[in-house]
Amino acid sequence: MSQDDLPPAEPRRKDAAATRAAIVRAAREAFTRLGYDGAGVREIARAADVDTRLITRYFGSKEGLFAEVVDVAYEKSLMMTPELNAQAARALLMDPDSSAHDGLLLTLRSASNERAAAIMRDSIQRNYQRRLADALPGSDTVARSALLIAICSGVLLSRMVLGHTELNRPETEQLIPLLHAALDAVAAAPGTGQAAVAAAPAGETAGPSATA
Repeated sequence: MSQDDLPPAEPRRKDAAATRAAIVRAAREAFTRLGYDGAGVREIARAADVDTRLITRYFGSKEGLFAEVVDVAYEKSLMMTPELNAQAARALLMDPDSSAHDGLLLTLRSASNERAAAIMRDSIQRNYQRRLADALPGSDTVARSALLIAICSGVLLSRMVLGHTELNRPETEQLIPLLHAALDAVAAAPGTGQAAVAAAPAGETAGPSATA
C-alpha cells in the first residue's frame, strides 16, 4: 500500500501538557476573580472545556490545582538584592504589571481560607523567599528576604489594589531613590558600609566608615 492509499489520519486529541495548561489558565482566572472559596471545580472545568475528572487526574484535588496556580502566579517575582534594587524600586513604583495585580487579588480573595493561606505561604517560602535568601549577602538571609517580600507586597498592594494617591502621581518617580535606599537597608549585608549608609537618617553619617 502506498502512502497515498493510507486513510486520512484522525485529528489529534489535545495532549496532556496542553490540557493541564488550559485548566491552570481557567483556574487562575477563577481564583483571581472569586477567591479559593468562591471558585468551583465544575466552573473551572467548563471554562477550560474539559471533563471535571481531568482536574482530579492531573491535580488530585481543588487544593492541588490551587497550589499549581499559586506557584505560577508567584513565579515572576522581583529579586531585591543590592545590585538589582534600583531596578526593583522603579518596577515597584512605576511598572503597571497586570500579572502582579492579579496575583495580589488572588492572594487577598483567598487568604480568608486557612488552607489556601497555608498553600500560598508555603509557595512563597519554598520558592521566592528561598531564591532571594540564597542571593542575599551576609547573615540571617531568610529573615531579611521575608522582610523584603513584605515591603514589596505592601508597596504593590497600596499602589495597584488600593490605588493610593501618593503612589500613583507623576511625581511618584521622585520616591524611587527613597525606596531603593529602604530596600538596600535590608538587602545589604549587615555591618557593611552600604547597609549602614542606606539605613542612616538623611544628613547623618553612619559611623567612621562613612567618613573614611
